[in-house]
Amino acid sequence: MSRRLALGLAAAAAAARFAHAQRPVSVDVLLVLAADGSGSIDNDELRLQREGYGQALASPEVLSVIGRGIHGAIAVIYAEWGGPSSQHVIVDWTLIRDEASARAFAAELVARPRAARGYNSISAAIDFSVNLIATGPYRGLKRVIDVSGDGPNIGGRAVEAARDDAVAKGITVNALAILRPGGSVPARIGQPLPDYYREAVIGGPGAFVEVADENRSFADAVRRKIVTEIA
Repeated sequence: MSRRLALGLAAAAAAARFAHAQRPVSVDVLLVLAADGSGSIDNDELRLQREGYGQALASPEVLSVIGRGIHGAIAVIYAEWGGPSSQHVIVDWTLIRDEASARAFAAELVARPRAARGYNSISAAIDFSVNLIATGPYRGLKRVIDVSGDGPNIGGRAVEAARDDAVAKGITVNALAILRPGGSVPARIGQPLPDYYREAVIGGPGAFVEVADENRSFADAVRRKIVTEIA
């Protein structure tokens, strides 16, 4: 074999290995956890949200559903949002396939400092989440944005427009309405927050709203929601 041919084959093999390394990893579900970190969420509530998501991901129910998937793995990213210009990745894309990876994600989540500021731009949070899915290192059979919040969209563009753009890209948007005793914020006059989320926020195949209130803890609501999203 000539030296030129050998070098050419070596270069081709190296290029193939590089291309393979750059290919997105396939998972069953891409899940963006877009949590409310706006001014209406105090530090205790922020901690409860983060702990609730971490406990849910590491729960036997969620891990069992993950294990039954085609790939046996999901990819999760956690972002917190506030005003139109305040969306922040708290824990970057993480492959979760077992208890160890789920607990590592949860530990990192509770350790990170608060970042979001301003008030309730759900539309900006959805747009930010769509970009996270488009630019991330994973490709999922199912793509979900999981929005949690305690109030309506306030700043930024119309939330219905952001939702519709996400759905047009094949992404499902679900929501979790946080109803605190004495602190429920009606989205519109005479319309409860869960109804507003059903009308304006969620979209895509099987989209749904879960509720966390005095009758169902945040951790329980999140666990039930994530099981439904990845089943």
